[in-house]
Amino acid sequence: MVFSSLLFLFLFLPVVLLLYNLSPWRVKNLLLFLASLVFYAWGEPIYILLMLFSTLADYLFGLILDKPGRSERSRKAVLASSVIVNLGMLGFFKYADFLIGNVNALLGTSIPPTDLPLPIGISFYTFQSMSYIIDIYRRQAKAQRNWIDFATFVSLFPQLVAGPIVQYNTVAKQLRERRVDAAMFAEGIRRFTIGLAKKVLLANNIGLLWHDVSSGGGFEGLPALTAWLGIIAFAFQIYFDFSGYSDMAIGLGLMFGFRFNENFNKPYTATSMTDFWRRWHISLGAWFRDYVYIPLGGNRLGLPKQLRNILIVWLLTGIWHGASWNFLLWGLYFGIILIAEKLFMLRLLRGLPRWISHLYAIALILVGWVLFAFEETSQIMAYLGAMFGGSGVWADRHTGYLLYTNAILLVLLVLASLRWRRLRPDSAAALGGSTTEKGGDTGSLSSLYPLVGLVWHALLLLMSVAYLVDATFNPFLYFRF
Repeated sequence: MVFSSLLFLFLFLPVVLLLYNLSPWRVKNLLLFLASLVFYAWGEPIYILLMLFSTLADYLFGLILDKPGRSERSRKAVLASSVIVNLGMLGFFKYADFLIGNVNALLGTSIPPTDLPLPIGISFYTFQSMSYIIDIYRRQAKAQRNWIDFATFVSLFPQLVAGPIVQYNTVAKQLRERRVDAAMFAEGIRRFTIGLAKKVLLANNIGLLWHDVSSGGGFEGLPALTAWLGIIAFAFQIYFDFSGYSDMAIGLGLMFGFRFNENFNKPYTATSMTDFWRRWHISLGAWFRDYVYIPLGGNRLGLPKQLRNILIVWLLTGIWHGASWNFLLWGLYFGIILIAEKLFMLRLLRGLPRWISHLYAIALILVGWVLFAFEETSQIMAYLGAMFGGSGVWADRHTGYLLYTNAILLVLLVLASLRWRRLRPDSAAALGGSTTEKGGDTGSLSSLYPLVGLVWHALLLLMSVAYLVDATFNPFLYFRF
């Protein structure tokens, strides 16, 4: 089940919200846990057992680790056991066939692959469970004594299958005590509606352009402008797809009293790769910073080891996204760029006009998305070759058709990617409204603001639902990670 489906919007979510708001506090987490199991089981019921096993194992590991009087050696053994269990499950289901395929290719063997489907969300809930255990080991968190509360943390359906990755300390207090008032619930609806619109109205529609350009497979004769147009479309699709899902997850969390951390911050306004990766998939970057980069020594052990740590983090970030060489290459690509920026590029960029550093960042981001989009090295090389004029053709009639039919959508995507100051009642005076010194009437514009906002979000919801009623193209790219 996905958020951008009529089943979720008009059956699952209303029923869960109704039961949640009618139930007493003592059973709210149990209700959310059971609802999360139903949500997860809708796609692959057998893998509920895997998630339950992971949850139970880390719950017990947490209790053992938090027991007073344990020696440091014993605590390290418990931590190692938890890491082995979690990474063992993730490694088997996500990377076993990748390793088997490479062993067969290297040694000429014929080891049969497992052909097991990847459990949805395993990369996300595994990292969440590991953060819980590591924080207890560091004595930065106390073990959760109530298994239902812990299971709710691991399986919470708003962010179960695609994040944002929620560290335990972020929601530990909220699991025990939270409340939802009208303002918080309304903000949740607003945030969910924006995310839904980003997903179905923007990501899905620009995804059709990327599908048109990329579905041919062979790119040797692809005009350069068409190739650039295609990868720009993919960049917009993956951003509005994933950030839209994150917005929906954050909005749903608010409806149930949880405040999750932000996962995106206008990444396409970045002026360097360092800046970009502070804005994109923020929760994943924070996880690798807190649980890999800093434990390796971070920047405390001198520049050579800091550069080593950056490279290790980015190789792991790449392979986290998928069991394929292109993801490892993608991580290595950004790792090398970030090292270059650490050494000298950031100093050079600071001396350039902002628009030049912005173009630098966008160009490198787009090349990176080519590495991300194609698993076959031959396709990567062919597409990059097309982008840089390898076909000898810069544009054709089909290029013009794609530009003509997608021009308005592309403008909307650019505008939606920029940072805009949100119009609030207290800004009405600057736009012509009148104000009083003691917070009286702020003028007709500010008094209309709540109504305009309500109408706008209702319109977005209506258009999104209308799209879904007739939709045949509704992918979600991050489900495969």
